[in-house]
Amino acid sequence: MTDQGKPLLTPRQRLIHTVIYEADTFAGRLFDTLLIACILASVVVVMLDSVQTVHRAFPELLFWLDWIFTALFTIEYALRLYAVARPINYAGSFYGIIDLVAVLPSYFSLIMPGAHVLSVVRVFRVLRVFRILKLAQYLDAAEELKSALSASRQRITVFIIGVLTLVIFIGSAMYLIEGEENGFTSIPVSIYWAVVTLTTVGYGDISPKTPLGQAFSVFIMILGYGIIAIPTGIVTAELAAGKKAALTTQVCPVCCAEGHDADAVYCKYCGDKLN
Repeated sequence: MTDQGKPLLTPRQRLIHTVIYEADTFAGRLFDTLLIACILASVVVVMLDSVQTVHRAFPELLFWLDWIFTALFTIEYALRLYAVARPINYAGSFYGIIDLVAVLPSYFSLIMPGAHVLSVVRVFRVLRVFRILKLAQYLDAAEELKSALSASRQRITVFIIGVLTLVIFIGSAMYLIEGEENGFTSIPVSIYWAVVTLTTVGYGDISPKTPLGQAFSVFIMILGYGIIAIPTGIVTAELAAGKKAALTTQVCPVCCAEGHDADAVYCKYCGDKLN
């Protein structure tokens, strides 16, 4: 323990943390490069296994390759938990959840045959490429986008509630205008049509037949273009107002927080010294 009561990493944990978490060292870049190669290879194995001709030709090979990658990712996940002072912080982080979900499908397949196809979620782990290549500008952009979305969440929530209210009204009105004889068999079905039309998707499985219904549809389609632009404008305004800060790829060895300033020596969230 430190003087402030914070858990202190052992030299071995610090070494593993540097290799596994940090992209600023040769060992860290090499580890992450090999990791991403394994991630991509494991995703390819899962996709090939879904091709019946390949599955019938190499069933055992694909089976064992999938389990080899699962074992490697399980060991890596355990080492990530070991290399931080508070494992619960890493386990609850975005990367921690993705890393855990990436290994679960293969184990679930033992009791639920076919569940291993969900292992394609491992492709999300490729996001670590930003840390490997030290693309600081992408880290900055990600932090800005995260801040903009967080600052916009109340306005976006109000917008979504407004849209939900609108589609309920539109669906109910179209049910009244068209009726069951034209395919609008219920208000929920009409609401489905309203969502498809308002978002300009237009599947075409249900369409108005009466002149009034068609005129109403034109109004909804035009309205849809304006509605789609609203959340974009909200987030764009927050991005324009946000302040850009230079960030580093370092991860705090105690609380697992990222997004530290380039000249940071101590973690701005828990105060522990960075590697």
